[in-house]
Amino acid sequence: MNFTVTARISAQRFSHHYNSMLDALEQGLSLQASGLADVRIVDGNGHARTPAAIYQLLFGAKDTVAPTGGETAVLALAA
Repeated sequence: MNFTVTARISAQRFSHHYNSMLDALEQGLSLQASGLADVRIVDGNGHARTPAAIYQLLFGAKDTVAPTGGETAVLALAA
């Protein structure tokens, strides 16, 4: 799938094309860190997301199940 990273600085808009989502994410995060504005990653279907949203989709925290009955989980350590 193709990905396009777009960003703006002042009145100029930049656009970079990538074949890998991870490459596009790396470039998007780099552009944000460099101070460019309106950084977006657009996939081949036209869905635009911020680098932070893509990062969350790929590496975000998974839902966890809390112990039932208000119990606290305890891990026994070997001596």
